[in-house]
Amino acid sequence: MRELQTKIFTGSRTLTYPNFWDIVALSTLLAALVLVAWGAKQMAVPYHVGQTLPLSLDPHYLPRYALFTFLRMSVALLFSLLFTFVFATWAAKSRRAEQIIIPCIDIFQSLPVIAILSITIVGFIKLFPGSLLGPECAAVFAIFTSQVWNMALSFYQSLCTVPKELKEAAKMFHLSAWQRFWRIEVPFATPGLLWNMMMSMSASWFFLTVSESVTVADQTITLPGLGSYIALAIKHADLHAVGYVILAMLVVILIYDQLLFRPLIHWAEKFRVESESSGETSFSLFNFILHKTRLMQYVGLLWEKTSDLFVNVRFLRQSPESSARAIKKKRESFLSQCLWKIFVGLLLAGSLGVLAWFIFTTLSLSIFFHAVVLGAITGLRVLTVLIVSSLIWVPVGVWIGLRPRVAEKAQPIVQLLASFPANLLFPIVVSLIVRFHLNVEIWVTPLMILGTQWYILFNVIAGASAIPKDLKQAVDNFGLKGWLWWRKLILPAIFPYYVTGAITAAGGAWNTSIVAEVASWGDTTLRATGLGAYITKYAQQGNFPFIVLGMSVMCFYVLILNRFVWRRLYLLAMRRYSLTL
Repeated sequence: MRELQTKIFTGSRTLTYPNFWDIVALSTLLAALVLVAWGAKQMAVPYHVGQTLPLSLDPHYLPRYALFTFLRMSVALLFSLLFTFVFATWAAKSRRAEQIIIPCIDIFQSLPVIAILSITIVGFIKLFPGSLLGPECAAVFAIFTSQVWNMALSFYQSLCTVPKELKEAAKMFHLSAWQRFWRIEVPFATPGLLWNMMMSMSASWFFLTVSESVTVADQTITLPGLGSYIALAIKHADLHAVGYVILAMLVVILIYDQLLFRPLIHWAEKFRVESESSGETSFSLFNFILHKTRLMQYVGLLWEKTSDLFVNVRFLRQSPESSARAIKKKRESFLSQCLWKIFVGLLLAGSLGVLAWFIFTTLSLSIFFHAVVLGAITGLRVLTVLIVSSLIWVPVGVWIGLRPRVAEKAQPIVQLLASFPANLLFPIVVSLIVRFHLNVEIWVTPLMILGTQWYILFNVIAGASAIPKDLKQAVDNFGLKGWLWWRKLILPAIFPYYVTGAITAAGGAWNTSIVAEVASWGDTTLRATGLGAYITKYAQQGNFPFIVLGMSVMCFYVLILNRFVWRRLYLLAMRRYSLTL
């Protein structure tokens, strides 16, 4: 490798000829580029509202639908990463930004995807008139809203709990804020962010049927994709089509696993907070082919050189702050904080006033209280789901996270299970409820667990796998076992990650209620009493005032819980249970 690097950066003219693996890599890359270009072209064809897009249950169309779904999810993931790096970092670095960004994330993660689509679809269609790009952007935005929030919260939590010795190392090497971010903070946050990226992809699968079917002015726009294929299969009660789409989903998930997540997990191994490497590496077909190539290694070395130039760019290096300027800045801080609090208070009061005026001038007081009662019923389901999911998956996540070999093998399995859309279980649930005359109010709750439990599992696995080996060895030397081992090592170590998972799980549970409280298979539809079924009903009708009321009530419950429960747990996790030695 050193010889290869010398050839690139010293101007050597020694020729390196491509081998068989170079041909395989280049051919695969070119084929992927052609497919992406063709898929992007198909997603921007002319379109007018009212036009019906062809959709068939013929399995021969599944590769085409899988490509469209793959592109939508990939674009949404890119925007989610961009949002995470910008806004999560801003919230972690600025107290003022934190006071706005984190509550907004708490609210938006609980907003139903179907309600967001009902409000934003018209804007996207107006932005791209006469083109299918408008509905496509709306679908990508809906998938984005199902991916981004847990990634942003995970990255924010990691930046707030960077170990003290890493911060001191950054000061010793005189790193600028830009260099410290890329050299210290991003590497430290990478393991947790990767597991939440996997969870985000799984969440986008869960809400794919809603994202690829958008409604505007009582007109439903069904975009070709795996999600719309699932919805059509459920509508026609076609079990064969359900089997075909499960197979197609498995193929897409394996592609993501081998081409994206496995290489990233292998790359993130060097960022663990411990003095020695674990020695465990995740096998990836992508890494295997890349290491066998000759010419493609030049690309890797050029990438390393380019990334070094990006991180060490000169104009972003900070100059040391003078003492006089620091004193002046400190004097101005109190006044600016007061003005900021006044501004935030006025903004919040104005927003609430406008919202209350809209609701109470459009709807009656009895309708408002009815929505509040429905929200309380759904809130009880959310609380039940969180308790059950925590009792089941915290021990399982700890067991997996403490065993790197098990985590490597379990990661694609867990991702596949988490990606399984609850809609595909509707035939079983609906049939059991109808056949045994079960209570709908109780037995639709397991569908909410399917969209919630994985947030807790993925974050607990990330927390357990991030425990430094030195700390585990020290605990073993003291002979801690049983409950004492849990109380002194495991629970404090995973607590920040668990709180992040619980917050996103709570938001996911509120969001999942939209799907879970209305279960259908063929001509049979079961509706449970709750805010999720309420929002679904009026979103299908396109009744904007009732949609706003339902979303407002849901936001109210989420804000109360976040302010008095989750926010305090989050502060406790950052102050007492971080690796700031």
